Amino acid sequence: MPDTVRIITYDVGTTGIKSCLFTIDQEIKLIDSEMAGYELSILEHGGAEQDPLEWWAAMCSTTRKLLARTGTDPRSIAGISFCSQMQGLVLVDQDGLPVRRAMSYMDQRAVEELREGMAHGLQVAGVNVIKLIKSIRETGAVAASVKDPVWKYKWVQKNEPELFSRVYKWLDVKEFLIHRCTGRFIMTQDSAFATLLYNIREGQQGWSKAICRMTGVNMEHLPEIIRSTDRVGEITAAAARELGLAAGTAVFGGGGDASLIGVGAGAVELGDTHLYMGTSGWVSTVVDRSIVDATAMIAAIVGAQPGRFNYFAELETAGKCFEWVKDHLALDEIGIYLEKKAVHESKETVYKSLYDYMTEVVKTAAPGSGGVIFTPWLHGNRCPFEDPHARGIFFNISLDTGKTELIRAVLEGVCYHLRWMLEAQEKKIKCSPVVRFVGGGALSEATCQILADVLGREVETVESPQNVGAVGAAAVVAVGLGLISSFTEAKNLIPVSSTYSPNFENSPVYNQNYEVFKKLYRNNKKSFALLNSGVL
Repeated sequence: MPDTVRIITYDVGTTGIKSCLFTIDQEIKLIDSEMAGYELSILEHGGAEQDPLEWWAAMCSTTRKLLARTGTDPRSIAGISFCSQMQGLVLVDQDGLPVRRAMSYMDQRAVEELREGMAHGLQVAGVNVIKLIKSIRETGAVAASVKDPVWKYKWVQKNEPELFSRVYKWLDVKEFLIHRCTGRFIMTQDSAFATLLYNIREGQQGWSKAICRMTGVNMEHLPEIIRSTDRVGEITAAAARELGLAAGTAVFGGGGDASLIGVGAGAVELGDTHLYMGTSGWVSTVVDRSIVDATAMIAAIVGAQPGRFNYFAELETAGKCFEWVKDHLALDEIGIYLEKKAVHESKETVYKSLYDYMTEVVKTAAPGSGGVIFTPWLHGNRCPFEDPHARGIFFNISLDTGKTELIRAVLEGVCYHLRWMLEAQEKKIKCSPVVRFVGGGALSEATCQILADVLGREVETVESPQNVGAVGAAAVVAVGLGLISSFTEAKNLIPVSSTYSPNFENSPVYNQNYEVFKKLYRNNKKSFALLNSGVL
């Protein structure tokens, strides 16, 4: 491997972007990072939108601050890449400017478009049988969720025809930023797959004409498809002025979070399973073929590694539930207090943040949270059941229940759901007996131990688990520059930092509560629909 190489990668999340400076020699080493947030607008009837220009402004400001603080010469940066939220809908004109705000992966307004497109005739799992078979044959998946991008596209076409008439290209989140950097309209293979319009059949990879015809998508709106490790181009002079980087710096395709977080976790070989707990959550296992479980809403998605898929099950709100707890349970919002003092400012505590304090105090509550069970469906759910109307529940509260039990119940509820998805995966494949756990949730030793106990499996973590997406994007650049030969080689550069073994003394209470947890959706499905469908 040549001398130390400096690169920058961008972790583009739901609520903010983190710009990360790495060096690559004998390891992928994070030197420093800079974070900036942006708005996620939650609208009526399930809308969720963002302004793409805010993503770009945050990318530019964090890059300049990162270079200045570290004293890094912009000319020393060998390349940049991205790990990004996926399944956004960014519709742009010929100049690459948004014709409307981007529709987030969380947007669930296209109920009518999904029904008109797929839910008619003889059905399986709510999808027309003929369209289901055709979709799986062509794309390895099926657009059966209201949150799938094609239905957002159709929603704009139907509800905003004047804006739709200005559309030149359909991009995803990082692809918009890549265009701002290079002037090229592209999609990486994993982003193209996430549109569910991508033909996965051997020798025919590209946009599926059959599925575009079936869904009514204008193929002229679809950009060129490239690999994650391809060099898209170079930073233009105009982009360089805004970013503070050198014109001509190499830009690589990168990947979506579902593709690259597993790479950054070191879960890159066949059968490797990782669990992620960030704003959202998921279970993902590396497989070598297309697999679909339409009844459980799990599919093998195209990953960043050639010839590999990620068998992927998603939970919409995981760490977001803990953020909700922080804002609405842990913080005293109604002004009834004797003394208000931030936990991290107190001289009597070593905690850096309220999150740290919360994850410590849950240890004082018994496993099982005194019988209280929380369902983490604060913005609907996707797997192992699809229901935009599902919501969170605190179940079985008694006079003995306090905030500590409620907070612990939230962590346990997310872990129960991760177990549910893991078990749903194992109906089709074999997951690894030891799993990697990454995302912000993996920073907490208490959460890691609860997860190990709930799963009954050994759980491994890596250094800086909240930055593994950026590490995966760094691996993209390393492969693109020829510094390493493949993603599997990157595994040697990402060692395990901690291991958590399950405490089987807690198994009886967790197994009991888990069985109740799974029944809560079925028992409340009709009530969720009545309260949240918007139909009186």
